[in-house]
Amino acid sequence: MAIYVSVDLELLDKALQVGGEKTMGATVNRALREFIARREQERLLDLFGKLDWDEAYDYKRERMRR
Repeated sequence: MAIYVSVDLELLDKALQVGGEKTMGATVNRALREFIARREQERLLDLFGKLDWDEAYDYKRERMRR
C-alpha cells in the first residue's frame, strides 16, 4: 500500500546507512517493526512487580507425563 508522509530525509538517509536495507520502504518497515517491538518490551517491563509469583511452583514437575 502506498502512502505519503513527511519524513526527515536526513534521518532516512542515516537509517539507510546504518540499517543495511536496500530500499527506503524496507528501511521504514524495519524501523516500524523495531518501534513496535520496543514498545511491547516496555509494556512487559511495566508488569514487573505487579504479578503474583508462586515460589512453590515447580515447572519441571508440571512437564512430567502422567
